[in-house]
Amino acid sequence: MSSKPVKVGIVGLGRWATVLTRAAQKSDRLKIVAGFSRSAEKRNAFAIEMGVPAAPDMATLLADPEIKGVILTVPNEQHLPMAEMVAKAGKHVYTEKPIANTLVDGLKIAALEQKYGVSVTVGHSARLMAGIRMIRDKIDAGELGRVAFIEANFSNERALELTPQTWRWYKDRAPGGPLSQLAIHQFDVLHYLGGEISEVTSMASKLSPVGAEVDDQSMTLLKFTDGKIGYVGSCWTSPGIFAVRVFGSKGLMHYEIDFGTWDTPDKLHTTSTLYIQRGKDGYGKREELNLPPSDMFCAELEMFAESCETGKVRELSAHNGNVAVAVVYAALRSIERKGQAVSIADVIEENKAKI
Repeated sequence: MSSKPVKVGIVGLGRWATVLTRAAQKSDRLKIVAGFSRSAEKRNAFAIEMGVPAAPDMATLLADPEIKGVILTVPNEQHLPMAEMVAKAGKHVYTEKPIANTLVDGLKIAALEQKYGVSVTVGHSARLMAGIRMIRDKIDAGELGRVAFIEANFSNERALELTPQTWRWYKDRAPGGPLSQLAIHQFDVLHYLGGEISEVTSMASKLSPVGAEVDDQSMTLLKFTDGKIGYVGSCWTSPGIFAVRVFGSKGLMHYEIDFGTWDTPDKLHTTSTLYIQRGKDGYGKREELNLPPSDMFCAELEMFAESCETGKVRELSAHNGNVAVAVVYAALRSIERKGQAVSIADVIEENKAKI
C-alpha cells in the first residue's frame, strides 16, 4: 500500500454513509473526498456534518481522476445500475451488503470485474469481527478438532417498528424479512467459518402485530459440502443479539456481542463474550478469551482501499456476496416448498441462465 491514503467517493448519503465515513476517518489508508446524493439537502447536511465536499452530480464525482473507487450506500435495488456506472468510469466498486436485491443483479455486478477491469468489494463486515477471526484461527490451528456443527443467531426488534412507509415492510424489497436483512450476515459468517454450503432447508413465520407483508421469524438449516451442518435463526421481534457457536470434537467456542454497539464496532470488545470449552469440560470450566479492540467497518474499508491500489479482490468478494444471496434465495424456495432441501449450486446456475 502507498503511504498516501487512497481517495474514494461515497454515493447515497443516508445513515449508513455516516457510519462508514466515521470509520474511514479513523484510517490513514483511505480518505473519502467527495459525496453525492440526488437530494441537495442531504448533500449539504452530509458536507456540514462529516466535512466531506459534496459533488453536484455523479458525472463530476466520476470524472475526478484522483478518486480511485466509490462506496455505494444506496438502496439495494440501485446497487447494479450504480455499480455499473462506477465500473464503466474505471473506478473500483464497494457496495454494502447484500451485493444486490436479486441474485441476477449480483451476478451481473460480479461480471463488471472482467468487463471493466475493476474490483468489487461487498460489505459483509461481520466476518471481520475480532471474535469471528479468533474462532477461525482456533479452527485452523486444530484446537477445536473436527468441526461438525455451527449455530448462529442474528435478531432484533425491527418488525415491531415497520410501517407501510418503510421499505422493509414489502416482500419485494426485503424478501423473507430478517432472512435477507439479518440472517444473510450469518450466512456469510458460516460460509467463512465452515466452507462451501451445498444445500439449505428453511421455515418462516409472521408474528409481529404490525401487519407487514414480510415474514418476521426464520430458521434455516445448512449442509456443508464436507458433511458438517449448521443452523441460522433470525427473529425480528426481540431484543438485538448476534451470536455464533462452533462445535468441534476437541472443543466448542461461543461468541456474542452487544447489538447496541453494532454501529460503533470499535467498542464491541468492551461488552462482547468469547469463550472456549475444551474436551469433556463443562461450561463452568470454560476459558474466557480476551477480545482485542477492532473495527469491522474500518477493516472492510481498508480492504477496499487495498483493492483500489492493487486491483486484486480480497475476501469480501462479489463471489462470496453472491453465495450469501444464493443461500437466501434457496431458503425462500425451501419455505415455499414446506421445508424441502434446496441446492445452492442449482440456485446459482438457474440465475446465471437468466443473464
